[in-house]
Amino acid sequence: MLDMVIDAREGDLGHGLKVRRLLPYARRRHLGPFVFLDHAGPVTLAPEHTRSADVRPHPHIGLATVSYLLSGQITHRDSLGVRQEIRPGDVNWMTAGRGISHSERFTHPDSFAGGGLELIQMWVALPEADEECEPAFTHYPKADLPEWTDHGVWRRLVAGTAYGKTSPVRTHSPMFYLHAECPEGATLPLPGGYSEQGVYVARGTVEHDGQVYTPGQLLVFDGAQDSLTARANSTLMVFGGEPLGERHIFWNFVSSRRERIEQAKADWAAGRMPLPPDDHDEWIPLPG
Repeated sequence: MLDMVIDAREGDLGHGLKVRRLLPYARRRHLGPFVFLDHAGPVTLAPEHTRSADVRPHPHIGLATVSYLLSGQITHRDSLGVRQEIRPGDVNWMTAGRGISHSERFTHPDSFAGGGLELIQMWVALPEADEECEPAFTHYPKADLPEWTDHGVWRRLVAGTAYGKTSPVRTHSPMFYLHAECPEGATLPLPGGYSEQGVYVARGTVEHDGQVYTPGQLLVFDGAQDSLTARANSTLMVFGGEPLGERHIFWNFVSSRRERIEQAKADWAAGRMPLPPDDHDEWIPLPG
């Protein structure tokens, strides 16, 4: 059944790069292992502003980031020496573990193509046993991900296991993450099998139990079987899994231990965390 509805809080990262933030939320710090959800764009910037919108090198610990583009293109660089162009439909899974830094640059001519840059950014908490694992970055092209259409609803399984299918994306705990395109009138059943599930309405309009929900709303469900009906052509991000317990979050740091957050803050402020080898001339300072 539907447990709660979270309305996005809107923000502006500068030069018109607007975001909708859903998680964390005051009354819902996580959904399964997911502790962060941002929806950026769509936005088209003038050429003279694209570099100003770059996300300079910044650090992470204790989590995995999942960058998924609906349109546009991003250049990823990280402290492991990885440089990867992120394109729509691909999965870019960065495991921070004991610590990694990365940048997101808009240097490619296609950065704001396809109607403008539009990005879904998720953070997935790591189990306590994996919080200090070696950092890693893995790119999965969309051709490697399960895609299928059922009762008119097109689906791509970004990560995890759902609807009897499993994504090749390596995860650390029971979870799923799905991109669904629902034509008007189509019904999407939730996959079930997980104690917590969510549906983020990125585009369109959906109905559940006689109530209508619109873009920028996250519907949070318990593990019971349930479904939604599209009242217009809709783009939905469906995800969930098993919760991992309380996590402390400060800026880009996530940990089950508050003292680990303090150590990461001190390490970044003192320059003890490495920067990307080909993007080390500037970085985002520790807030405050």
